[in-house]
Amino acid sequence: MAHSFYMNNVAYPAVERTALLEVALASIKCGLLTGNALAMDSDNYPPTLTEMRASFVTLKHDDTLRGCIGSLEPTDSLVRNVANNAFAAAFRDPRFPALTAQELNRLTIHIAVLGLLQTVECDTEADLLRQLQAGVDGWVIEDKGSRGTFLPAVWESLPNPVHFLRHLKNKAGLPEDYWSDTIKIWRYSTEAFSTTVQEN
Repeated sequence: MAHSFYMNNVAYPAVERTALLEVALASIKCGLLTGNALAMDSDNYPPTLTEMRASFVTLKHDDTLRGCIGSLEPTDSLVRNVANNAFAAAFRDPRFPALTAQELNRLTIHIAVLGLLQTVECDTEADLLRQLQAGVDGWVIEDKGSRGTFLPAVWESLPNPVHFLRHLKNKAGLPEDYWSDTIKIWRYSTEAFSTTVQEN
């Protein structure tokens, strides 16, 4: 079983949530103007936002998914991670065409800041299903070089743990009924917040 990482999420006050959402929007606007993500100076932000943290940024336009990009493990400061993921969600998600300036109005930006990964010990799929907490945790599954994750928000559309796990396996490129002695499972928590752009 892989080594585990775990840390409780920081409770970000409203001013810091707003700052991260503003960074995400600024990075998307920078991408529209220059084709690059916003260059961040972490010294301008409080220590909680310059810690090494991982995040996912999800974009929706009129409730339709337009991009979702993130990282499971921290590689940079949170503000830089959010800026890079917001840019990538808008312009680098291979499932969608690049975001246009016309879509900026009514664009919803959703940020999920991840707690660090915690290894889940389980010998059987039934054991894993007993540990799934619907609506609470994000999950990662990995085997044979394939990996997939679902954020906690996915529970809204897949509230049944059996269905959740089947779809997670599919996302990882594994059959729905797949199980092996080498399968690796992690869970993580998130702190999530969002805003909708209202451009005049």
